[in-house]
Amino acid sequence: MKFESMIGLGVAGNFTGHLEQAGESGDFASIATLDDEAPKGIFPFYLPSHQNSFLSVYPLSSNTIEAQKNANIQMEPEVAIIFDIEYENGVVMALTPKYFGAYNDCSIRKEGAKKISEKKNWGKNSKGAAKNFIELDSLAEDGKLDDYRIASFLIRNGSLHRYGIDSDVKGYSYFHERLVSWLIEKMNNQKEKGPLECISTLLKECGYPKQALISIGATRYTAYGETTFLEPNDEAIVVLYPASIYKYEEIEKIVAAKSHKGRNCLSTIYQTVKVCDK
Repeated sequence: MKFESMIGLGVAGNFTGHLEQAGESGDFASIATLDDEAPKGIFPFYLPSHQNSFLSVYPLSSNTIEAQKNANIQMEPEVAIIFDIEYENGVVMALTPKYFGAYNDCSIRKEGAKKISEKKNWGKNSKGAAKNFIELDSLAEDGKLDDYRIASFLIRNGSLHRYGIDSDVKGYSYFHERLVSWLIEKMNNQKEKGPLECISTLLKECGYPKQALISIGATRYTAYGETTFLEPNDEAIVVLYPASIYKYEEIEKIVAAKSHKGRNCLSTIYQTVKVCDK
C-alpha cells in the first residue's frame, strides 16, 4: 500500500481514558466539544507536497521506528482508514472508506508542544502502518470492521509484553457514520486553536489530496504500556484481528512465533526500534 500522496490525519481523544494515560488531557482543556463522548479534534501527521512544514517528511514504515535519542516515545495502537475525498469548491463533501489496517501513531511525550502535530512526526520512520490493509466497503453498523479487535505488544530482550488493552473496534466513542460525519465537519470547520490546526487550510496548501489516511484513535494502555517507553532493539507490534476467527490468546501466540504472514484477515505491524541521527 502506497501512502505518499495521501494526507495523514489523526483523531485525538476517541477512546475513553487514552488522553489521561498519555498525559495529554490538559492540552485540550480549552477545546469545547459537542458532547462528552466527542473526540477533541483532528491533527495532521503528514502533509504531501507541502513546501513549508516539517510534516512534509514521509513518516510511515511497516518495520522500523526511529526514536529520537533520550526522547520518551510510546506506541499508540489504533485503526487507520483510507478514505477517498470528494470536494466541491474546496469544501469536503464526502469521505468514502476504502481500506483499513493496523496503525501505530507513535508519539513523543514532551511538555511545551504548542500543537499535537509536533509530537507526531519527527522524521522518517516515526510512525507505523501495516503493509496489508484490508478492503472496506463501508463504515455502516454491522459491517466488516465491526468484527475486529486491536491488540498490541512489545518484545523486549526476548520477552513478550501486553502493551495496549485488547480492545473492540466498536469501543471507539465516535464510529460508523457518526465518525464520518464528524470527520467531514472537522475537515471543513476546525479552526486553529490550542493544540489544533485548521485542516481546511492544510488541504488547500496540499493541493486538495484525493485520499486521506486517517488514524481514528489510540486505545488504552495496560499498566506496562502506560509506563514503558520504547528503547533500541524493542519490537513494537500492532495487530487487527477478527474476533469471529481468533481468540486473543491465539493472537498472542502468533505474535510470539511471528507466524502472522499469509493470514489475510489479519493486519499487522512489526517494527524494530532504532535510534535516529537527530
